[in-house]
Amino acid sequence: MILTVANKELKTLFASPLAWIVLCVTQIIVAFVFLRGLDEFLQRQAQLAGMPGAPGVTELVAAPVFASTALLLLVAVPLLAMRLIAEERRNQTMVMLMSAPLSMTDIVLGKFLGLLVFLAMIIALATLMPLSLAGTTRLDHAQVAGLAAGLVLLAASFAAVSLFISCLTEHPVAAAIGSFAAVLALMLAGDAASEGLRARGWPVAASLAQMLSPIKNFEPFGKGMLDTHAIACSLLLIGVFLVLAIRQLDATRLRG
Repeated sequence: MILTVANKELKTLFASPLAWIVLCVTQIIVAFVFLRGLDEFLQRQAQLAGMPGAPGVTELVAAPVFASTALLLLVAVPLLAMRLIAEERRNQTMVMLMSAPLSMTDIVLGKFLGLLVFLAMIIALATLMPLSLAGTTRLDHAQVAGLAAGLVLLAASFAAVSLFISCLTEHPVAAAIGSFAAVLALMLAGDAASEGLRARGWPVAASLAQMLSPIKNFEPFGKGMLDTHAIACSLLLIGVFLVLAIRQLDATRLRG
C-alpha cells in the first residue's frame, strides 16, 4: 500500500508545473555553480600543481555543487511538500483517502517516499555534473558518494518536517511558509542549543541537540567524513517528524 501511495504521489508531482519549475530552476543554478567552479579551477590549475597538498577538483568544483544544492533544497522542499496533505484537505479528497483501506502510516510513508524519490532525482542530476569530469581528471569518488548520501539524508529531513507542517493546515501556501520557517527554526535552535550546552560542559546533551539541525548533520559529509553520529541524528529527526505526522492525521480522523 505504501508503494501504491508513493507511486500516485510521484505521478502527481510529475504532472505538476510547480515541480518542473523547481527542477529546472535548481538545475540551472547548480549548473552555473558547477561551470563557475570549473572555470576557476582551470585558471588556477597550474598554480595548484606546484603546491603540496593542494585541493583538487573534488574540493574546488564538486563540493560547492553539493553545498549549493543543499541550500536550494531548503527552499525547494517546502514548495514541493506544501501540497502533500494540505491540498488533499483543501480539495476535500483527504476524506476519500482516509476512507480507503489505508492506515495513516501507509499514507504518510507513501507520500514521504514519493516526494523523496523526486528529490533524489534532483540530487542525482546534480551529482552527474562533477561525475562528468571523472574521465579527464582525478575525482575522489568516495567523497562524491558521501556528499550525495548526505544530500539524500538532508532532503529526507526537510521532507519529513515539511510533511508534518502540511498536516497542520489546508492551505498549501501556509504550509510552504510554515515548513520553511520550521526548518530554519530547527537549524537555529539546534546550533544555539549545541553551542550553549557544550559551553556548559555537557558534551552528550550538545551532541543530542545536533539532531535538530539538518544542515549541521550534513557538514561532515561536505568534509569527506562518514559521521555515524550525524547519520543517526538525521534518521532520528526524520523518524520523529514522520511519527508526528501520523499522529496528527490520526487525530484529524478521530475528530471527523
